[in-house]
Amino acid sequence: MKYALLIGRILFALIFLMSGPGHFSAATIGFAASKGVPMASVLVPLSGVIEIIGGLSILLGYKTKWGALLLIVFLIPVTFTLHAFWNVADPMMKQMDMAAFMKNISMLGAALMISYFGAGPVSIDNKQLVKA
Repeated sequence: MKYALLIGRILFALIFLMSGPGHFSAATIGFAASKGVPMASVLVPLSGVIEIIGGLSILLGYKTKWGALLLIVFLIPVTFTLHAFWNVADPMMKQMDMAAFMKNISMLGAALMISYFGAGPVSIDNKQLVKA
């Protein structure tokens, strides 16, 4: 069962590692700017760096609690700024923003748990990568 936590960390980290590089694109920066993000050309790429570092930290189980805290710092403003479904008039867009908001809230919950409990037994933090 000790590998269940490793698999969970990998699955959790994937979304951040896959979406992080997109934060360097003009489209993502433009989207954030359209949602009212100040200094989007600076903050959006910075958020991509935070996502990648936090995701790698959790994936590898290295400084995992710090990586989870980075993702918490990323998720809180992104969730409440970019997915404020309560401000959306169009029903279809409101539903999409609500789904994204709830996804982020669940990831925030997981990041909070990881920041408390750490990486688990199979991690660099615990110096046990593939021991039987």
